[in-house]
Amino acid sequence: LVSASLPIGRQAMDKQKESCRPCSHAGSWYSADENDLRSQLEDWLSAVKTNHGPAKAIISPHAGYCYCGASAAYAYKQIDPNIVDRIFILGPSHHVCLSGCAVSKFNSYGTPFYNLTVDQQVNSELIETGLFEKMELITDTAEHSIEMQLPYIAHVMQSRKGTFTIVPILVGSLTPSRQSAYGRILSRYLADDRSLFIISTDFCHWGHRFHFTKYDKTGGEIHSSIERLDREGMKIIESLDSAAFNDYLKRTGNTICGRHPISVLLQATEHLHEINNHRGDFQFLHYSQSNHCRSMHDSSVSYAAGSLTIKPTCIFKIVITMYGQLCFI
Repeated sequence: LVSASLPIGRQAMDKQKESCRPCSHAGSWYSADENDLRSQLEDWLSAVKTNHGPAKAIISPHAGYCYCGASAAYAYKQIDPNIVDRIFILGPSHHVCLSGCAVSKFNSYGTPFYNLTVDQQVNSELIETGLFEKMELITDTAEHSIEMQLPYIAHVMQSRKGTFTIVPILVGSLTPSRQSAYGRILSRYLADDRSLFIISTDFCHWGHRFHFTKYDKTGGEIHSSIERLDREGMKIIESLDSAAFNDYLKRTGNTICGRHPISVLLQATEHLHEINNHRGDFQFLHYSQSNHCRSMHDSSVSYAAGSLTIKPTCIFKIVITMYGQLCFI
């Protein structure tokens, strides 16, 4: 009887484990106290204007909030919760090697505010393409790139609590052809008026501890060189040119950890344009660095926040009426 009950017990434990992903970085990377966290997010958001929205996609950093929380507010301020039913969160993998993309086994993700429901229907659709796998629970729990977006999501979407879903996607090291394949798959969801995409990424990781110390001395101090490097990449992202972005990364070696999630978004935008001729407009709204490097012994991480809006292309037809008048429709 004892041995017969063990598998059932294990299944029950697995079921419990998969029910909700814990907010494993709360209390260290951001406040675990609901009231303190809410006050902090409100302060950051209240200092920012909505000047490039409503966002169809945003780029937001994923470091500790003491470093990048204020920067992330510039992106999250562009979201209109009233027109969002589903949120895709694309984050890079920091702990495991992936050649593709993976979705979550958890049914929900925890935050200090409330739990966010994972869209199991979309997960199943993505798995059926044959290009998505499922994350191991330990990998999912350890990864911070997706989690660091969750408190902001929960806060901004507070008025829609319980009426929207999330689709966390861990993005591995993708070849250009795979970036295109994932972009094509996700473009159908980008085309959905009620879907929002969040691309989780930091920009240049500079210093010996990151094995990247590129420095153009002709332009002033190290931190200025880093900013020029980042802004060159940001300008290319704003052009929505995935090939140019890949060329930039090869040429400069800039250590943008979310380069693959960014590339997937750029590819999805290009595929969307092919499908319905919609025009995308991406703008970066804020840039900062964790430290202004002045010595080769220093280190820093860069943070950028931006928003993508998509508008249908207006197509006018010229019609001659029965009275010989020109009419645009």
